[in-house]
Amino acid sequence: MKILLDKLSFSAIVHIGIILSTLGAALQSLTGAPRLLAAIANDDILPVLNYFKVADGSEPYIFTLFTAIVCMGCVIIGNLDLITPTVTMFFFLCYMGVNLSCFLLDLLDAPSWRPGWKFPHWSLSLLGASLCIVIMFLISWSFTVVSLALASLIYYYVSIKGKAGDWGDGFKSAYFQLALRSLRSLGANQVHPKNWYPIPLVFYRPWGKLPENVPCHPKLADFANCMKKKGRGMSIFVNILDGDYHECAEDAKAACKQLDTYINYKNCEGVAEIVVAPNMSEGFRGIVQTMGLGNLKPNIVVMRYTEIWRRENLKEIPARFVGIINDCIVASKAVVIVKGLDEWPNEYQRQYGTIDLYWIVRDGGLMLLLSQLLLTKESFESCKIQVFCIAEEDSDAEGLKADVKKFLYDLRMQAEVIVITIKSWDVQPEGGSQQEESLEAFTAAQQRIAGYLAEIKAAAKKEGTPLMADGKPVVVNEQQVEKFLYTTLKLNSTILRYSRMAAVVLVSLPPPPVNHPAYCYMEYMDLLVENVPRLLMVRGYRRDVGTLFT
Repeated sequence: MKILLDKLSFSAIVHIGIILSTLGAALQSLTGAPRLLAAIANDDILPVLNYFKVADGSEPYIFTLFTAIVCMGCVIIGNLDLITPTVTMFFFLCYMGVNLSCFLLDLLDAPSWRPGWKFPHWSLSLLGASLCIVIMFLISWSFTVVSLALASLIYYYVSIKGKAGDWGDGFKSAYFQLALRSLRSLGANQVHPKNWYPIPLVFYRPWGKLPENVPCHPKLADFANCMKKKGRGMSIFVNILDGDYHECAEDAKAACKQLDTYINYKNCEGVAEIVVAPNMSEGFRGIVQTMGLGNLKPNIVVMRYTEIWRRENLKEIPARFVGIINDCIVASKAVVIVKGLDEWPNEYQRQYGTIDLYWIVRDGGLMLLLSQLLLTKESFESCKIQVFCIAEEDSDAEGLKADVKKFLYDLRMQAEVIVITIKSWDVQPEGGSQQEESLEAFTAAQQRIAGYLAEIKAAAKKEGTPLMADGKPVVVNEQQVEKFLYTTLKLNSTILRYSRMAAVVLVSLPPPPVNHPAYCYMEYMDLLVENVPRLLMVRGYRRDVGTLFT
């Protein structure tokens, strides 16, 4: 400035020009900055500013006063050399952010990126952002570090607490492209057991009614988290609205939004989907065929057991329940049915005792894996695993026990192995009435099945048609029905004998017999879960989900 004054004879003009330009810049900041702060407050970007929102058309007096105080504080300091680096850093941060956004949008070929400059290239944007950060460090590395830290804190605060709308984010485009490439790299081939992750499809349609403000059972999200290690992984919560799509589309969107809010409230990593279909059977059949992409399709269907169907006289539930299980078997989906969901513990209710597994059929190790995942939760970490193996009376029980122990060792799983022979079912337990309780339920189920079979036989005889149940022809072998009932009775009495005090019991889910009335299958299931407070019925999909040590 001194050189300029020495060259010019009218130094007063220079002083006047400097003063006017300074006043212009100051007035511009005093009028622009308050409006910018008011816009940030009105858009809920920084919740701290929510108390200073300004109505449309009003002047932001509070922000004007705040800006004036900041400006006066900078003037009172009396040393522009302390203020200039800070202002410069934030200008460079602004330019760097713009360049980075252009770099990402151009590199990722975003369809909305249509720059007006004729020669755009992502390398130029990257060069501009790099020059900004280099110049910042050349000016002052200490101010650069402080500015970057402050900008990072503001970004983190806005991402966590902010409620702003989505105006488009360059990182969102990067995430989208990364997700697409990752999905393509996963391919559609069968996943190796070492890379297998449970992706639950939580079918939360209640078999009873819930309060209007509760979109699904409160404990269902807690259980979905128990199926994932440290709660990480994707869950898909689905429901089916009966009706016409054109008439129910808006209702489905509202229900989906409500469910998504509830999932976030329960801290469950998942997405919500509502499907409109003429009926539940067709809707679910479409879901298991189309839900998901590639190897990110759900591999386990989770639902609550229908404990109220007989009490509420819901005669349509057996056919729906059996249809869902059969659809899962055809679609190669594993099935987990939860009985006693009302008593399922949350993360603060610590459980003690054992996690008992009744391993009857080969399921690829899914039941064992679920028990290990339960142990990773705080509520079950104090429990121990017991594996019960069912053996024939004349089989080598000790040899079977040794084989199972070796198998568990190869899977790197610690559990106590207990072999139960068929003969032990005929022994009256000491000091207990478990067998009597099971026998009472067995007799009641026998009578109900006999009445049901007599009813459908009478209807077939009256109409002169083959034996029909739920609109489908069925074949009833009464000896087979008795065999199924008796087998279920023995399993239930064994569970009550050994696992009444267990924290949770896992048992293999028997598949519905072919051409068998759904009502009979529901009676088998009711007898199986009788008096067991907390039970998981698990059916794998004949694929290994764990790797062996050897």
